[in-house]
Amino acid sequence: MISSRHIARASLAAAAALTLVGLAAPAHAGFGEKDVARTVSFGGHCARCEFSGRKLIGASFMGANYEGATLVGSDLRGAEMMGSNFTRSDFTRADLRGAEMLGSIFSGALFVSARMEGVEAQGSIFTAADLTGANLSGGTLHAAHFSGAKLTRTNFSDAELAGANFTRADGRNANFSEASLQLAVLAGGSFHNASFRQADMDGARLKGGSFQGANFSGASLRHADLRWTDLSTARGLTQAQVSSACSDKSTRLPSGLTARECPARVLMARRGVPAVPPVAPPAPPAPPRAPKYVVAPGGR
Repeated sequence: MISSRHIARASLAAAAALTLVGLAAPAHAGFGEKDVARTVSFGGHCARCEFSGRKLIGASFMGANYEGATLVGSDLRGAEMMGSNFTRSDFTRADLRGAEMLGSIFSGALFVSARMEGVEAQGSIFTAADLTGANLSGGTLHAAHFSGAKLTRTNFSDAELAGANFTRADGRNANFSEASLQLAVLAGGSFHNASFRQADMDGARLKGGSFQGANFSGASLRHADLRWTDLSTARGLTQAQVSSACSDKSTRLPSGLTARECPARVLMARRGVPAVPPVAPPAPPAPPRAPKYVVAPGGR
């Protein structure tokens, strides 16, 4: 006779088996077939999983931990990677066009030669990631973190990068043409021969960066911080651009250009102007008039 304890144990074992199958099935979907033909959802923990070469179009990774996973050459077009951890994962030559990578962690990940046109990665972390030769043109990456990342020949043309952090990044020969870089931080980075043609860099911080041979033709640099920045061999830089930015004697400029400190109105706007107190307090309102009483003659 089977006891209730045995039935409970069997039920738990079956549930655990189904959970493991659910996690592992996407990696071996189709019983050995290379492609995953249907939309699949991934969750839980699957560190160092192997997905190389698989077709995962529209796959959903929600709050998943796939640290160290291998996705070399995978087709992840339109995939959703929300709040997931892909630290040190390998996306080399992967196709991530149109993917949503919001609030996810890709620290130390490899995106060498990856196709990432039109990705949405607001607030995602690419610290120390390798994006050599990757194409992120037209992407939306507001406030994304690329500090210490390798961005050699990376294409950010026409990308939305407002508030993005490129501190100490290696952006040699990177393409930021027509990108929106308002309030972005490029401090201490190396951007030799990078292109910033027609880029909007208003309020960006270039302090301490090296931009030898970089192209700034038509770029907007209003209120950008150019102090301690090496622009000595930059191309396309004009006096009007320099005058609209914040610079000083520490700024290295091409021959013929003169550093200009920030206009006073910019400092006042940042500090704020206190409201002027009134000269005299307003007069108090007049007291209400006393009511008038009329006594009719002969009244009782």
